[in-house]
Amino acid sequence: MRFQELSPMVSIPGYHISKELYNGSRTLVYRANRETDQKSVVIKLMKTVYPSFSELVQFRNQFTIAKNLNLPGIIQTYSLEPYQNGYALVMEDFGGISLKDYLTSVETRYIASLQEFLQVAIALCNTLDILIRHRVIHKDIKPANILINPETKEVKLIDFSIASLLPRETQILTSPNVLEGTLGYLSPEQTGRMNRGIDYRTDFYSLGITFYELLTGELPFQSHEPMELLHCHIAKLPPLVHEINPQIAPILSSIVSKLMAKNAEDRYQSAFGLKYDLENCLAQLKETGKIASFSIAQRDVCDRFIIPEKLYGREHEVETLLKAFDRVINPPEGLRGVELMLVAGFSGIGKTAIVNEVHKPIVQQRGYFIKGKFDQFNRNIPFFAFVQAFRDLMRQLLSESDVQLSTWKNKILQVLGENGQVILEVIPELEQIIGQQPPATELSANAAQNRFNLLLQRFIEVFTTKEHPLVIFLDDMQWADSASLKLLQLLMNESKSGYLLLIGAYRDNEVFAAHPLILTLDEIAKANATINKITLAPLSETSLNQLVADTLNCSLEVTHSLTQLVYQKTKGNPFFSTQFFKALHQDQLIKFDLDSGSWQCNIAQVKALALTDDVVDFMVLQLRKLPQLTQDVLKLAACIGRVSASQTLLTEGLWQRV
Repeated sequence: MRFQELSPMVSIPGYHISKELYNGSRTLVYRANRETDQKSVVIKLMKTVYPSFSELVQFRNQFTIAKNLNLPGIIQTYSLEPYQNGYALVMEDFGGISLKDYLTSVETRYIASLQEFLQVAIALCNTLDILIRHRVIHKDIKPANILINPETKEVKLIDFSIASLLPRETQILTSPNVLEGTLGYLSPEQTGRMNRGIDYRTDFYSLGITFYELLTGELPFQSHEPMELLHCHIAKLPPLVHEINPQIAPILSSIVSKLMAKNAEDRYQSAFGLKYDLENCLAQLKETGKIASFSIAQRDVCDRFIIPEKLYGREHEVETLLKAFDRVINPPEGLRGVELMLVAGFSGIGKTAIVNEVHKPIVQQRGYFIKGKFDQFNRNIPFFAFVQAFRDLMRQLLSESDVQLSTWKNKILQVLGENGQVILEVIPELEQIIGQQPPATELSANAAQNRFNLLLQRFIEVFTTKEHPLVIFLDDMQWADSASLKLLQLLMNESKSGYLLLIGAYRDNEVFAAHPLILTLDEIAKANATINKITLAPLSETSLNQLVADTLNCSLEVTHSLTQLVYQKTKGNPFFSTQFFKALHQDQLIKFDLDSGSWQCNIAQVKALALTDDVVDFMVLQLRKLPQLTQDVLKLAACIGRVSASQTLLTEGLWQRV
């Protein structure tokens, strides 16, 4: 590895700089000697002259987390010192170079020795186990963040700048240019385009990508277009490792593929289970010189209580939705490719979860999935959910390349003409795409309303094309305002371009024959528009038992008694069932037994509990278990509103008091 000599203008008080190790877009890394004891250290500096608050927080974050993980396999941090307008992070120097640089120092593009790979992989399993046990999600595992000493082969993980101590996060949809992590190694859920939470298993995916690169010399997905790369992570399967490098045993290729599974539930669930399989491979290699096939993940048991996010007992309903989307993008002859799919059912029955399942195939078709939710207390606001949905769409567009943005700008301006300001007044994010617009001509109330309806319809049709079909999900339609219902009717009866799927979810127990929603649907049906409906029933006891068994990683027979108790209380309501199930774990009625390596539940204790079977009473009881300060913050969040509460509370610093 070649190092550039440090410019004499760089000076860090208390340290003698010897070499520049890394010069990136945001950081600089140097090797130095500490003047107080002549100890060799590595110093990481911010490259930005005036770093943002976020950058400062990230620097403190990586120091704090790594300092608390003062264990083998994690780079030690000595101090975080003020330097100019930012910080200098002082770390140990154990003579390591990044795996990325180590790969370039050998003749091949990948680790030449399979035995060496397995030793590095097993060491990384030990490090990952440390992270999992300390509830840390790294979120940026890649060869550049893994150091190896070329002589001793000691391996250590670095860079905890975006690491999280939360058990679960939700990545909001944002531009790939500002996503946390490195695009080539990003898990599908970390893209913010999967409707899935982020937990420790995102690191397994990134580790799988790293293993793939170490064994083949290339990344599984390669593209200079960020959106194309995200699409690959979400929807494409890469070539198998042994297909690229025939020297790799198929069983090792299977291990890497399992790590890189699109759904977190299908990956390895524990570092121990992964390590066991890799050690099996290494033992065979040393003994026979080759690796025979075996059943992987047999020791893969996790002590983390995680209810799978996949759906149970809804296969038919999901298939119905997917067929509707297929009809929209491939309309039968003589039809427009515009459809309204209604999803009805009680509160908590899983309407939103069902609809979110179409998100992935929409991404595969390069379509747009946008959603809005009507509010019981904002029925007087026109187009309430539609505006939410199209503000969401603008954020998606802003995540695309400058060339694509320019194309969208031209298309939108061509449709809106001189009336762009009319739409800007309700969708302010649009201004970032089309720029400021001249004031619109003033019209009478009725004329202005007709102009707005026409412009909004034309605006929507810009995004309904064969290349980019559009799916609009409108939730809680029982609370829809009259203007939104009128627009819904307009889109269904007069939309010309096709490639539009409208999905409306509503609580069928809260509507009646004369309800505005039902009257609107009747009018749409009279015009021979395509309307279909899915009515969700509670989960069957069989489906609920499958969920319980998957969560506790045991057989259906073992969980049958527990499932009967849960079903008796919840009557198969998915939301109530999962919340009730979580409460049993939080109250330590379900525990993981380390000695047996399995989950244990005292059925007699659960039966003896005087637990309510009313979901509202149950949720109130759970809220009252929270600390008083947390309850106070939740009250404020409820007043602020559904969408902006978390960001507002974060801005005001209230979460820090919880």
